[in-house]
Amino acid sequence: MAEDTPKKKRFKLRKRKDNPEARMSLGAHLREARNRLIIAALGVLVGTIVAWIFYDQAFAVLTNPLEVARAHGHNVTVNFGTVLSSFDIKLRVSMWAGFVGSAPLWIYQFWAFVAPGLLPKEKLLALGYGLAGLALFVCGCLLGIWLIPHAVDVLTGFIPTSSTGYMDASQYLSFVTRLLLVFGLAFLFPEMMVGLNHLGLIKGKTMLRGWRIAVVFVFIFMAIANPLPDPWSMIFMALPICALYFGACGIAMLRDKRRAKRMAEEDAALDAALAAPSAAQIGPANS
Repeated sequence: MAEDTPKKKRFKLRKRKDNPEARMSLGAHLREARNRLIIAALGVLVGTIVAWIFYDQAFAVLTNPLEVARAHGHNVTVNFGTVLSSFDIKLRVSMWAGFVGSAPLWIYQFWAFVAPGLLPKEKLLALGYGLAGLALFVCGCLLGIWLIPHAVDVLTGFIPTSSTGYMDASQYLSFVTRLLLVFGLAFLFPEMMVGLNHLGLIKGKTMLRGWRIAVVFVFIFMAIANPLPDPWSMIFMALPICALYFGACGIAMLRDKRRAKRMAEEDAALDAALAAPSAAQIGPANS
């Protein structure tokens, strides 16, 4: 019985009521990180198993753009080039779906590990940046989801009517996942600029003065990332990011204004505090 107690504590997660000040030794921190990672990994594993069971439905969603292209008269089909390709694709799709589906669990585990060591103001700040980043990333992915069927429809339109396009399943899956990641990460660019301003590394006016360079960079990036040959889709995808950039400039300028006002008040209070002893010394001397 004496040996069971330490083993039970090894996998005990930290609770706020047990440790109000969130003070832990290095070993306790490492054990806490290990336990959180185990829970997150189990969540991803369970999500992967569920996605494996519903693989046919997930694969139908991924290949829906090809169905749209076929409905428009394009001869295109998915091809599994090797014997192991079907298993490899099923495993990759299941792992991706399990990772995304279990995101609430592993995000919570990360937050539960980090949050106790933060001050209330830091918690609020981290939570705000995290939620904003998650929302922006999802918006970018949604834009990519909207784009993929149009891109596949346009690109497969170049296949001659007498021919059939055989899409390698592995390359098609890489095309879809990379496109979603590119657009999701692109939407995080404005938040990164706000974060740099919050750290005091760049001012809002500096960001606004460089809007021409930023807009050119966004359009070049979208021209490279956009699989469609027409310029209108590039413009349509670049405009939201440009709007977010100008919004980030406005937020940064407001933050700079509040920071300057706060520093002016602190300087005035410091000057008043330094002037008070001098006035007190002059008064008795004159009397």
